[in-house]
Amino acid sequence: MVTQEQRRRQLAREKFLRQQQRRTSARRKARMRNAVIASVLGVIVIGSVALYTTGVVLDDGDSKANASAEVTPSASASSKAPDPCDKPAEGEVKTQTWEKEPAMTIDKSAKYTMKLATTCGDIDIALKTSAAPHTVNSFNFLAGKGYFDHTPCHRLTTNGIYVLQCGDPTGQGNGGPGYNIPDENLKDESLKENTYPAGTVAMANTGQPGSGGSQFFLVYQNSPLPPSYTPFGTISDEGMTVLKKIAAAGESTGAGDGAPNATVVIDKATVTKS
Repeated sequence: MVTQEQRRRQLAREKFLRQQQRRTSARRKARMRNAVIASVLGVIVIGSVALYTTGVVLDDGDSKANASAEVTPSASASSKAPDPCDKPAEGEVKTQTWEKEPAMTIDKSAKYTMKLATTCGDIDIALKTSAAPHTVNSFNFLAGKGYFDHTPCHRLTTNGIYVLQCGDPTGQGNGGPGYNIPDENLKDESLKENTYPAGTVAMANTGQPGSGGSQFFLVYQNSPLPPSYTPFGTISDEGMTVLKKIAAAGESTGAGDGAPNATVVIDKATVTKS
């Protein structure tokens, strides 16, 4: 028969073993967490070098195109400029995706404009319909579905190239509409000496031909880039004022490539035939 003292010692041993197991598990999780953090930091450093040396970093990480997810740093910079933008309008981001590029419904010979009503001000964009019909048709379709409404502009680059990247409902750089559109207008006369001039709106992609989805970037200062990103619009003067205000607030890492300090959210995107 097990005595009361023996039972007490057995329970004590079992309690001690459980404590040891919890501590071992906690140490294992901590090691895994630190490894993940180190890996992410390594990706950020490598990405920053790639940004400076090649400029090919305007990734639209739609999983359909088998692209790696974009790492958007979230660390706070040591000195952060005041947020120049208002609070986002109430509403939820839509998560619908589609298997195929939408059928062509726009008039290729007509003029279209896109208005991004953002928390920082309105950005009006004259679209290059005849030069980039697939791209303009896709934006007309997605805007009509409310796809861009309430989505954040997740990335601001202030070193090497000078762009604000938007169009990802996840806000992480790896989202897309589920389909891809072809590259267009890569010989646009504005793209001289491998430079995307200030005021250009162009598609992000994975670095592979025909991998554009919904993510796009707005150039606020001349940026050295190879002609690999479909230029499909030009920002109005008033829109450039808004864009430069966003850029002036800086990005979150202090390293030149991260989430904007400004609360840039597209409250409503509309495409209009004029």
